[in-house]
Formats: sequence, structure tokens, C-alpha cells
Amino acid sequence: MESVAMAKELVKEFKGVRALDGLSLEVPSGITYGLLGPNGAGKTTLIRILVGIASPTAGEAIVLGRRPGSSGNAREIGYMTQLPALYQDLSVAENLEFFAKVFGLEKKGERKQRIDEVLELVEMTGKQDSLVSSLSGGMKQRVSLACSLVHAPKLIFLDEPTVGVDPSLRRAFWDHFKRLNSEGVTIIVSSHVMDEAERCDRLGLLRRGRLLIEGSLSEILSATSETKLEEAFLALERDGLDNEKAGLA
Repeated sequence: MESVAMAKELVKEFKGVRALDGLSLEVPSGITYGLLGPNGAGKTTLIRILVGIASPTAGEAIVLGRRPGSSGNAREIGYMTQLPALYQDLSVAENLEFFAKVFGLEKKGERKQRIDEVLELVEMTGKQDSLVSSLSGGMKQRVSLACSLVHAPKLIFLDEPTVGVDPSLRRAFWDHFKRLNSEGVTIIVSSHVMDEAERCDRLGLLRRGRLLIEGSLSEILSATSETKLEEAFLALERDGLDNEKAGLA
């Protein structure tokens, strides 16, 4: 299966602290790949490097066959940040119109159709004229997701996309992610929520900037001899701590 994103021995240091510590992984096309780990594990740092808005201290990354940040990637990548990156003094529709234009949807009719589609997906139809500043945190999350999808990208990065979203809408989001996969779209999503992680086709479990294990849910459970993902992650964390104390990691 073709790889759409690759990281090789990535290191990222902030004032002497390693947010990524020699991390390597590959993401096949057409799947949802979950980055799972606690706050500070390196999930957001990895995503920012793959998107191209941060540079590694060492190592390399390739995304869609190019270096991250290449101009050819802009039209093909969608990115939803952990905190809503929206223009507060613009309406929902104006934000979507802006991002659609930025990402190359030049025809007005095409933009309108895509805006209508993503508004329906995030259940914001009828709210398109509302100022973003007037919305609740959960609604801003919905608009952020819509903005990341409006240009129909081939590769989507979602950093904690369902924070503050009610359970029924969260389920609808994940159903849509699966439909996108069936259309050949690849999704890389970060999460610390176990039941969301179990919806991913493959998982990378991160701790302190390192990849503890990678594989499908069944492969990870089999490798750890556990029956639940949370227990598998805790077992891997314990092994990692034991190895550190023994000087093996």
C-alpha cells in the first residue's frame, strides 16, 4: 500500500527538551491513522512537522511525495488545529469562503456547493450567518472541522477534533471519516480518547516523543497480550519506564 506520510528518525527539541526523540513511522493511503498518547507525548509536534509549519531538529519527513510545506501540498492537505484557528469577526460562511479560496476553489458555484456540504456535515446549516465570536466552544470546533474539509483534500490532519463535541455528532464525524477513507482520503488524527482510537485502522502509541508500538488494534492487543487498548497502552508505558530505569531506553 502506498505511503502518503513518512517520518524517519525525527527529533524536535525545544530549549533542550526533546518533544520528538527519534520517531519513525509510515502512514498508508486511504486509512485513518490514529496518534494516541497523553498530553506531551509529541502528537501535536509531529503533526505540525508533517503539515510543514514546524521544522525538525533532525531527521526527515516526506508527505505526499514531497517535503512538508512544499507548495504542491497546500491544495491537497487539510489541517484542523487543536484550538480553533478561525476569524472571530467573520461569520461562519465567510470563514468557509475564505478558506475555500485560499485552498484553490476558484469557481463560485463549486465553493457554494462545498460550503453547503460541510455545513450539513457539522450540523451548522442555518448558522452560516452567525459571527464566530458568538459561538460556543463546541460549535467553533465544528466550524474548524468544516474549514479543514471544504477544499476536499487528499490528506487530512485532525488534532483532537472532537473536543467539546457532543457524542452523537462525534459519532457522525467518525462515520464521515470512514466515508472519506472509502473515497481514498487519508486521515491522521491525534487523540487521547480510547474509544475514538479504536475506530482507527492503524495506531501509533506515543510516549515522550517516542513510538511505543504501531499497528492495527488487533495487532497491538496481540503483541501486549491484553484485551483492551487502554490496558495495552499502560503495559507499554510500564515497560518503557522499566527500560529507562534499567538504562535500556
